[in-house]
Amino acid sequence: MQMERDTYKKEYRRVTVKTTDESTLMGRINIGIKDRVSDLFTKSEALFVVLTDVETREGSGKTLIINKGHIVWVEPGD
Repeated sequence: MQMERDTYKKEYRRVTVKTTDESTLMGRINIGIKDRVSDLFTKSEALFVVLTDVETREGSGKTLIINKGHIVWVEPGD
């Protein structure tokens, strides 16, 4: 069990995501052991990404699981 915790890393980056339904989402994404946000989309075979502390027109503080196939673009923040 301890070994699994050591291999899982939390490294959050702020991002803005535009989806195919024209929603704009701002939040944080865990890049984990990846070097860059783009690595989540180009070097990972996962079909979904998790966005936390999401801000939308409808509110804020949500956690969303987004299908990568519905993402038009992602802009890394500061």
